[in-house]
Amino acid sequence: MKIKNQEDFWAGLMFVGFGALAIWLSTDYPMGTASRMGPGYFPTYLGAIMLILGAIVAMTSLKLGNGEKITPVAWKPMIMLSLGFMIFGWGVDHIGFIPALFALCVITAAAGQTFKIVEVLVMSVVLIAGAVGIFIYGIDLPFPLFWWR
Repeated sequence: MKIKNQEDFWAGLMFVGFGALAIWLSTDYPMGTASRMGPGYFPTYLGAIMLILGAIVAMTSLKLGNGEKITPVAWKPMIMLSLGFMIFGWGVDHIGFIPALFALCVITAAAGQTFKIVEVLVMSVVLIAGAVGIFIYGIDLPFPLFWWR
Protein backbone atom coordinates (compact mmCIF):
# COMPACT_ATOMS: atom_id res chain seq x y z
CA MET A 1 0.00 0.00 0.00
CA LYS A 2 1.10 3.51 -0.71
CA ILE A 3 0.23 6.56 1.34
CA LYS A 4 -1.09 9.45 -0.73
CA ASN A 5 -1.14 12.02 2.06
CA GLN A 6 0.95 11.26 5.11
CA GLU A 7 -0.39 14.15 7.19
CA ASP A 8 -3.92 12.81 6.76
CA PHE A 9 -2.77 9.32 7.66
CA TRP A 10 -1.15 10.42 10.95
CA ALA A 11 -4.06 12.75 11.79
CA GLY A 12 -6.52 9.92 11.16
CA LEU A 13 -4.57 7.58 13.45
CA MET A 14 -4.45 10.28 16.12
CA PHE A 15 -8.24 10.70 16.01
CA VAL A 16 -8.72 6.93 16.12
CA GLY A 17 -6.57 6.85 19.26
CA PHE A 18 -8.34 9.78 20.93
CA GLY A 19 -11.75 8.34 20.04
CA ALA A 20 -10.87 4.93 21.47
CA LEU A 21 -9.48 6.59 24.61
CA ALA A 22 -12.66 8.65 25.08
CA ILE A 23 -14.84 5.56 24.72
CA TRP A 24 -12.67 3.59 27.13
CA LEU A 25 -12.57 6.36 29.76
CA SER A 26 -16.33 6.89 29.62
CA THR A 27 -17.23 3.25 30.30
CA ASP A 28 -17.37 3.88 34.06
CA TYR A 29 -20.16 6.45 33.69
CA PRO A 30 -23.86 5.64 33.23
CA MET A 31 -25.06 6.19 29.67
CA GLY A 32 -28.67 7.21 30.17
CA THR A 33 -30.91 7.65 27.14
CA ALA A 34 -31.13 10.16 24.33
CA SER A 35 -33.87 12.05 26.17
CA ARG A 36 -32.14 11.76 29.58
CA MET A 37 -28.43 11.71 28.93
CA GLY A 38 -26.12 10.42 31.60
CA PRO A 39 -22.54 11.59 32.13
CA GLY A 40 -21.18 8.87 29.84
CA TYR A 41 -23.46 9.61 26.89
CA PHE A 42 -21.65 12.56 25.31
CA PRO A 43 -18.04 11.30 25.64
CA THR A 44 -18.98 7.85 24.36
CA TYR A 45 -20.70 9.10 21.24
CA LEU A 46 -18.15 11.84 20.63
CA GLY A 47 -15.40 9.22 20.94
CA ALA A 48 -17.23 6.94 18.50
CA ILE A 49 -17.59 9.78 15.99
CA MET A 50 -13.90 10.65 16.35
CA LEU A 51 -12.92 7.01 15.92
CA ILE A 52 -15.04 6.52 12.79
CA LEU A 53 -13.97 9.80 11.15
CA GLY A 54 -10.32 9.13 12.01
CA ALA A 55 -10.53 5.69 10.44
CA ILE A 56 -12.13 7.16 7.31
CA VAL A 57 -9.42 9.85 7.04
CA ALA A 58 -6.63 7.31 7.58
CA MET A 59 -8.09 4.83 5.08
CA THR A 60 -8.66 7.44 2.38
CA SER A 61 -5.01 8.49 2.65
CA LEU A 62 -3.96 4.99 1.56
CA LYS A 63 -3.92 3.69 -1.98
CA LEU A 64 -2.85 0.43 -3.55
CA GLY A 65 0.48 0.21 -5.33
CA ASN A 66 4.18 -0.06 -4.63
CA GLY A 67 4.57 1.68 -1.32
CA GLU A 68 6.74 4.50 -0.24
CA LYS A 69 7.93 4.77 3.30
CA ILE A 70 5.97 6.65 5.92
CA THR A 71 7.85 9.73 7.04
CA PRO A 72 8.48 10.13 10.74
CA VAL A 73 6.00 11.91 12.98
CA ALA A 74 6.48 15.67 13.38
CA TRP A 75 7.44 15.60 17.05
CA LYS A 76 7.97 19.34 17.58
CA PRO A 77 4.38 20.38 16.79
CA MET A 78 2.96 17.42 18.73
CA ILE A 79 5.00 18.22 21.83
CA MET A 80 4.51 21.99 21.65
CA LEU A 81 0.75 21.76 21.15
CA SER A 82 0.37 19.25 23.98
CA LEU A 83 2.54 21.41 26.25
CA GLY A 84 0.52 24.52 25.37
CA PHE A 85 -2.79 22.82 26.19
CA MET A 86 -1.43 21.43 29.48
CA ILE A 87 -0.07 24.81 30.55
CA PHE A 88 -3.38 26.47 29.66
CA GLY A 89 -5.34 23.87 31.65
CA TRP A 90 -3.09 24.32 34.67
CA GLY A 91 -2.74 28.08 34.25
CA VAL A 92 -6.43 29.00 34.17
CA ASP A 93 -6.69 28.30 37.90
CA HIS A 94 -3.17 29.24 38.97
CA ILE A 95 -2.10 32.29 36.94
CA GLY A 96 -5.43 33.45 35.53
CA PHE A 97 -7.34 33.25 32.27
CA ILE A 98 -5.50 36.01 30.40
CA PRO A 99 -1.89 34.90 31.16
CA ALA A 100 -2.80 31.26 30.50
CA LEU A 101 -4.37 32.15 27.15
CA PHE A 102 -1.35 34.28 26.25
CA ALA A 103 0.99 31.38 27.09
CA LEU A 104 -1.18 29.07 24.96
CA CYS A 105 -0.94 31.44 21.99
CA VAL A 106 2.83 31.84 22.21
CA ILE A 107 3.63 28.16 22.79
CA THR A 108 1.35 26.88 20.06
CA ALA A 109 2.63 29.51 17.62
CA ALA A 110 6.15 28.24 18.34
CA ALA A 111 5.07 24.82 17.07
CA GLY A 112 5.04 26.06 13.48
CA GLN A 113 7.94 26.39 11.09
CA THR A 114 8.06 30.18 11.33
CA PHE A 115 7.56 32.36 14.39
CA LYS A 116 6.94 36.07 13.83
CA ILE A 117 6.65 37.86 17.15
CA VAL A 118 4.50 40.75 15.85
CA GLU A 119 1.97 38.35 14.32
CA VAL A 120 1.90 36.28 17.51
CA LEU A 121 1.34 39.35 19.69
CA VAL A 122 -1.46 40.70 17.46
CA MET A 123 -3.09 37.26 17.29
CA SER A 124 -2.81 36.92 21.08
CA VAL A 125 -4.40 40.29 21.77
CA VAL A 126 -7.30 39.64 19.38
CA LEU A 127 -7.86 36.11 20.71
CA ILE A 128 -7.68 37.18 24.36
CA ALA A 129 -10.08 40.08 23.78
CA GLY A 130 -12.56 37.82 22.02
CA ALA A 131 -12.26 35.04 24.59
CA VAL A 132 -12.66 37.40 27.56
CA GLY A 133 -15.65 39.04 25.90
CA ILE A 134 -17.35 35.74 25.12
CA PHE A 135 -16.43 33.52 28.07
CA ILE A 136 -15.97 35.93 30.98
CA TYR A 137 -18.49 38.68 30.22
CA GLY A 138 -20.78 36.91 27.74
CA ILE A 139 -21.55 33.63 29.50
CA ASP A 140 -20.13 34.53 32.93
CA LEU A 141 -17.62 31.71 33.40
CA PRO A 142 -16.07 32.06 36.85
CA PHE A 143 -12.41 32.13 35.75
CA PRO A 144 -10.13 34.66 37.43
CA LEU A 145 -8.60 37.01 34.86
CA PHE A 146 -5.22 37.22 36.65
CA TRP A 147 -3.46 35.44 39.53
CA TRP A 148 -4.39 38.20 42.01
CA ARG A 149 -8.04 37.35 41.28
